[in-house]
Parts: sequence; C-alpha cells; structure tokens
Amino acid sequence: MAEAAAQPTVKKDLRLFGVFAIATGTTLSAGVFLLPGLAYQLSGPAVLLAYLIAAIMVIPPMLCKVELATAMPKAGGAYFFLDRSLGPLAGTIGGFGTWLALTLKAACALVGMGAYLTLLFANAPIEIIAISLALVFGGINWMGAKATTQFQIVIVIGLLILLTWFMIQGTFSIETSRFGDFFSEGSSGILATAGLVFISYVGVTKVASIAEEVENPQRNLPLGIFLGLGTAGVIFLIALAVIVGVTPPEELSGSLTPVGDAARSFGGVAGVVLVTIAALFAFMSAANSGIMSSSRYPLAMARDHLIPSIFRTISSKGVPTISLALTVIAIVFCIATLDVLSIAKLASAFQLVLFALICLAVIVMRESNIDSYDPSFKTPLYPWLPLIGIFGPCWLITQMGTAPTLFAVGLVIIGVVWFFAYANKRIDRGGAIYHVFERLGQRRFEGLDSELRGILKERGPRATDPFDEIIATSQIMEARPDLDFEEITSQASERLTKETGIEAEKLARNFLDGTRVGATPVTNGVALPHLRMAGLEKPHLVIVRSRRGVMVGGEDSIAPVPAGLVNAIFFLLSPDDDPAGHLRLLAQLASCVEQEGFMEHWLGARSHEAIREVLLRDERYLTLVIEPGRPAEGLAGLRIRDLGFPVGCLIAIIRRRTRNLIPRADMVLEEGDRLTVIGEATGITELKERFGIGQGGSEAESEAELE
Repeated sequence: MAEAAAQPTVKKDLRLFGVFAIATGTTLSAGVFLLPGLAYQLSGPAVLLAYLIAAIMVIPPMLCKVELATAMPKAGGAYFFLDRSLGPLAGTIGGFGTWLALTLKAACALVGMGAYLTLLFANAPIEIIAISLALVFGGINWMGAKATTQFQIVIVIGLLILLTWFMIQGTFSIETSRFGDFFSEGSSGILATAGLVFISYVGVTKVASIAEEVENPQRNLPLGIFLGLGTAGVIFLIALAVIVGVTPPEELSGSLTPVGDAARSFGGVAGVVLVTIAALFAFMSAANSGIMSSSRYPLAMARDHLIPSIFRTISSKGVPTISLALTVIAIVFCIATLDVLSIAKLASAFQLVLFALICLAVIVMRESNIDSYDPSFKTPLYPWLPLIGIFGPCWLITQMGTAPTLFAVGLVIIGVVWFFAYANKRIDRGGAIYHVFERLGQRRFEGLDSELRGILKERGPRATDPFDEIIATSQIMEARPDLDFEEITSQASERLTKETGIEAEKLARNFLDGTRVGATPVTNGVALPHLRMAGLEKPHLVIVRSRRGVMVGGEDSIAPVPAGLVNAIFFLLSPDDDPAGHLRLLAQLASCVEQEGFMEHWLGARSHEAIREVLLRDERYLTLVIEPGRPAEGLAGLRIRDLGFPVGCLIAIIRRRTRNLIPRADMVLEEGDRLTVIGEATGITELKERFGIGQGGSEAESEAELE
C-alpha cells in the first residue's frame, strides 16, 4: 500500500458533459456510419430488430458496470473491477481482452474515417489515411485528458447537429416498401447481426475506464452513461430507419458508407458533404475517446504488477505515456493487417465475454459482504439482471460463428498463460471472491477491504451524507492535562449517552476494546475511535482536543497499534445498519485531518466554532452572532421560520449562553445567540453577502474560551 500511495496520480478533469461526450462519441461512429451496410447484408431490413436486440442485451451489463464504477472509480475500468472481484487471474484476462477490444474499436473507427473521405476524394488510400489519423489522435491524447475532452465535446456537438439534420430530412424520403419481406434472412441472421453490432453500444460504458479522472464520479459517471446510452439508442433506430428506407438494397448491402449513400438519395452532393463531415466527427470522436480509454488499461495493470512497471509512467499532464504509445502502435498494426468486418466481429466477441464477467463480478461483490463496497448506484432486480447479463452474452457469442468464438477463447488462454508465466510470482492478493469463500469456511483477502476504504477516502462523502451537520452539531471537549485516554473515553461516552440513551459504560468499554484490537486509526497526532450500534437513527460525534497530548495504544494493545501522543480524538458513533455510511464519515474525517496545516490550526483554535471551522469547508459553513454592532444583530426577536434564509441552508445548532439548543421553526432568536449555519455553497455565499461577512467562513469576533 505504501508503494501505491507513492505512485503519481491522474487528474480529475472530467465533468458530466465530458462523460456524456466520451460515452456518446465512442458509440455514435461505427454503429451509424460504418456497420449498417454490413449488418444489412446479413439480416436485411430486420437490421433494425438486430440493433434493438443488441441494445436490450447491453442493459444488464451496463447497469452492473455502472454499479462497479461508482464503487471503484479507478483507472482501468473492467480490468480493475474483475481483478478486485474475481481475482488477478480474471483481471489479467479482462485487462488484456478489454484493451484489445477497445483498440480494435478505435481501429474500426479510423478505417471508417478513411472510407468516408473517399466520398470527397476518390481513390484515397483508406489504410494510409487511417494509420496517419491514429498518430494524430495519439498526439492529441498526449496533451492530457482535459484537452482531449474539450476536443471531444466540440466534435460531439457538431456530430449531433448534423445527425439531427440527416434524420429529419431523411424521414420525409422513406419508402415503406423497402421494409417488405422483413424476416427474409431468418432468425439466425438477425442474431448473428445482433452480435456483430453489439460493439456499437459497448462504447457507452468505456468511460468507466477513465473513472479515476471524473469529478464527482458518484453522480457524473452513472448520469453521463445513462444519457449517452439513451441518446445513442434513439439515434440508432431513427437513423437506421432512414438508411434502410431511402437506400436501394443492392447499394446498401455491404456498403462501408451507408449514411453517405442514404444522404445522396435525398440530399444530393450537398447531403453527401454534410454527412461526410458528420461521419468524420463521429469517427474522430470514437477514435479519440477509444485511444484515451484503452491506454488506461496497461496503466492499471502495471500498477498491480501484472505487466512491467514501465507502463506506470505518467507525464506531468497526467497522461500514461508508455501505455498510450503501445495502444497507438497496436491500432496501426490492426489497421494494416485486418479488414473492417473482421475487426468488428472480433471486438464484439470478446466484449461479450467481458460483459458476462462484469455481471458475475457484481454478484461476487454483493455476496462478499464487504462493508467498504459502497456503490452510489446499485443494479436493480438483483440478482436476476446480473444473471441475465451472464448467460445472454455467452449465448449470443455462439450465434456469431466459429472465428469470433475461437478468438474469444484464444484471448482467455493468452491471459491465463501470461498470468502464470509472469504475474503470479509478482503479486500476493486476492479478489472479493475470497470473501465469499470466507463465508464458506475458507480464507479472505484483507487487502481488498483496505483498498476499498482508500477509494472511499478519495471519493469523499456523498451529497446526502450528513458530514457537515454532524460536525456542526458535535459536542466538543477540552481535555484536562491530568486525564488519560481511558478517562477521556469515559467522559466522551457520558456525553454520547445523553444523546443516545445507550449506557455510558457499554460505550466506553467498546471504544477501548476497539483501540486494543487495532480498530482505532491512530496517526499523526489524531485518533478515531468509532463504533456502530443498533437502535440509532443518526450518527453522533464527540470531538476532544488535548493541547498537551494523550497517549493512545501501547503495551496493552492486542493488535499492533503505534503508541503515541494524540492531540485530536474523534469519538464517532453510527447506526449499525449503515456500515458504508459509517466508513464514509470516517474517511472524510481522515481526509480533513490529513490536510496540510491541520494540526497548527487545530491547536490554535480558540473556540468551539473555530474548532469546527478547521474541519468544515468554509464555503458550506457560517457562524452568526446576534449582538449589538454585529451584522446579524437584526435577527434578535425573529422566529427561525421568518429568517428567509436561502433554500438548502439551515441552522444546525444554537448556542445560548452555556447551552446548545436544537433549532425549531417557531423558536425565537435572542440577543447573544450564536448560530451555526450549514448549507450549499451558493446559499452560504448569499448569506455572507447579506450580512457583509468576508469569505473566511464566520464573523470576525472575540473568541470565547473553550470549556
């Protein structure tokens, strides 16, 4: 873990629209502009049904992948999920396979670009153009995810505008007679086509491979992916109806430029030019995002010692340079040696295997009962949807023919051979599946729980977590110099008893037992004793400061707890039925105390409010004092319901002389009251402007001494 902590990290530059742009751009390329002609050759007009079947098949694995991505937003996507759930052998297979599948998809997009350029420049060399473009997009990705995503957003906007024109104009020219003899190729042709075009949809989930670079992944990842899939599904069905309805069958069958052929029939030369531009936007988007996504897989595998460490190299712009170079080289090789239909079939085949494994991974993670597995989105209808997602893709592979099936099996064999020849002797970890085995009397891998806790810390709290409220309403103690840790624990437990009704002696005993067995984090002058108890409605916190320092841990510890002086102790008590929420609060506390300058500000705080301000984000916290001459003096005599505070802001606690009062709507404020206000950043900023308070978080005030 120490080594992992020392590794360079990528930057969180992707927001919601960036996620949507990558998900959509990776999808709206081959699926619209390249594959419809090849798919029509196999299934005739029923190509629409084949696309619909593929869309339905992708829903269960997509939901499962979103769940895993919100629980583990780390570089490597499917590889990371499979490694941490099914173990490093499955991770090796998934890592190699996903990287190659994405590489093939990017190669397919670049070939498509070359094909559409022939509409404008007759006899243009498709392969040479595609290889040149691979090098160009490799250079764009070298500039970093932020620059790459900005480029992606621009081309996706342009693509959607031009596709909208194509669908609206083409709808008026559809000849319904072209849909006659709908099932002419039979069910086998439709299913084979569904397997072929499956690759059209998988791009929508590939943004999970760069989840580590997404800002607020708990919200932006699932929302961006769902919006991307919905947009792609609607466009596919409408665009296909136009393509089939306006293009002569003999011209459409096997065509590499189906949208161009359709546009020529109702838009003439101008229509061909417009859709060629749209196709270039689509393929640029797919190639760009495909290169970005696939280059993160070698990075993630190298971090875990499954491939040589050179692939961990990250530039100052957060780009995995060696992984990116390898990906571009592989794309060039695929373009030079394979035809487009083979590329699409091979990529789809192994992607189906991966999606089945992803659904299995969700079942394993759920059944492992790891408290720190904490997805913000959960797959509905569990376990039925994951089970459908396991068996459906496996069945669809068998409908695609012998070569794609052998390719998928071959990749599995290569992954197994590499794992035992290279990786097995370099790692010592297991996946969540060992936690399932542990329930059956076998062993578990404790390192996974530790890693997931680290991910919780990186992610930060959810928007619904009451962290600010808990800090604002916490009880604060100033420890006397003559008290030891056991006596402080006893006093903190008595305070918690007044709030919870749980026996103080029981609380103190459990807190101390947790410290003795090593369950209490103790580091850098801070201790975090914590418990989960049944019967609680919400978490409670007692904060203790000791200027002199208190000894925690030492000889009476059963587990190795580093003995040392601590100046900050946080006694956290949470409901027993929300282990993940309890861990998120602990992770947020740990994140606060690790901030640079924490201890200096902690020891220098001169009041309860000042201590809370050290832990709270200034933009979401405000203290108001109702005294003559203060900005808030006009609040005296008003009821809380009449204050007119912004929506989302609330008074967490009122300090009235020596008592802490819980606010009620009909409570009348008095002179001398000290209000602790928490809320959304915009609302707090509005209150600061209303009362003429600077951006430090509270009124300038003479500090009251701590008790």
